[in-house]
Amino acid sequence: MRQTSKATVKRARGLRRAMSLPEVMLWQRLRARPGDVKFRRQHPVGGYVADFYAPDARLIVEVDGLAHDARAARDLVRDDWLRGQGFVVVRVAASDVLKDVDAVVDGVVRMILALR
Repeated sequence: MRQTSKATVKRARGLRRAMSLPEVMLWQRLRARPGDVKFRRQHPVGGYVADFYAPDARLIVEVDGLAHDARAARDLVRDDWLRGQGFVVVRVAASDVLKDVDAVVDGVVRMILALR
């Protein structure tokens, strides 16, 4: 796995301060450790920054909004690299988070518990 650079760590810190509304809503639930699962937000992984990361399950949750539509090809390369490093990548639509954040959290936690 490639090393996480100081620039990636700095970018992650900046992203923590500039989270979108769906990311904030999701983080408010995930930080409470649902299902006794620990999550990190805006976590550096190699040269990338994962929106949310559950280290025990090596699961990355990405919240996809309009910005991701314009860079779908780049996201595909990123996801392939992450999967190649042994991570499970789950993408959720920002609109789903806005509609029912609890259902999104429940689905993610169920997935993690199934992986254990």
